[in-house]
Amino acid sequence: MAAQSGKDMLLKLDRDGSGSFLTVAGLRTRSLSFNAASVDTTDQESAGRWRELLAGGGVKRASVSGAGVFKDQASDGIIRSLFFSGTIRNWQLILPDFGTVAGPFQIVALEFSADHAGEVTFDLALESAGEVTFVAA
Repeated sequence: MAAQSGKDMLLKLDRDGSGSFLTVAGLRTRSLSFNAASVDTTDQESAGRWRELLAGGGVKRASVSGAGVFKDQASDGIIRSLFFSGTIRNWQLILPDFGTVAGPFQIVALEFSADHAGEVTFDLALESAGEVTFVAA
């Protein structure tokens, strides 16, 4: 796969639960990580005392983070409202030439910062709140 432009990785939000997704504007950086907890089934009869894991066991989760600038008061208001209400919404992360990761997420962190000579920026973190799907491009 050839190198991809980072600006083509999009984070989209179903802002009102209608299934109509809009791109979260102003994001300069985005990241996605998957994690799965292991379930240790090691016992005194485990071969060579090597750890054994339960296949398919444990809790899986996806985390998404982004940072950027709000483009307008409306997008700022939507994100802020979802954070303070603790609302879970469907989100999509589109990875060019790879696919789309989608599912319910909750905003678990929202941070604003500013420099005297610069713009106000924000950082947000999302945690999966249900089954996450992947559809290849």
